[in-house]
Amino acid sequence: MLQELREAVCALHLELPRNGLVSWTSGNISARDPDTGLVVIKPSGVRYHQLTPDALCVLDVQGRQVEGTLRPSADTATHLFVYRQRADVHGIVHTHSPYATAWACSGKPLPVYLTSMADVFGQPVPCAPYIQIGTEAIGAAIVRWIGRSPALLLKNHGVFTIGETAEKALQAAIMLEDAARIVSIARALGPIDELAPEEVERQHRYYLEQYGQH
Repeated sequence: MLQELREAVCALHLELPRNGLVSWTSGNISARDPDTGLVVIKPSGVRYHQLTPDALCVLDVQGRQVEGTLRPSADTATHLFVYRQRADVHGIVHTHSPYATAWACSGKPLPVYLTSMADVFGQPVPCAPYIQIGTEAIGAAIVRWIGRSPALLLKNHGVFTIGETAEKALQAAIMLEDAARIVSIARALGPIDELAPEEVERQHRYYLEQYGQH
């Protein structure tokens, strides 16, 4: 079932440790199949080098496991809540990437200091309050706090990103960690200036409409 999507999601999971976004078995990626509505997600507690397409779990958006023998991620309820509330979202990534998570510990949004942030996020990356894991509460916080951004910081926890595909959600997670790292280094050198809101909007619009191949 969903073999092609399983293979794609398995390959994307390998990008998490490759890009320094996770440690040991933390973090996960899910993707929703646009035709069936079924969701492919990482099994709980399995190390990344041991993942295979057949090891991934397939569920419906109500949480019923329709394929796979392993128990799905502890964050499954979070992913499924977002999918039920956001028809435009077909990929979700959760990481504890170091610099972005360090910023999340502050409980403050990450301002737009870089043109690359304006490109991908189009606004400051919001930070939701601390919420206990394992229920739909984090999913509800994502829907409430994320706005038009593809990324959300969760206080004392980590990062969630969303996208029209799982690959787009992964791009947002990688770009967020890169931005948080650069900003942390720059702030250590002294005060830095945010981009003006109108410049953020202009840059974001240019990125969406003219960057890349269309």
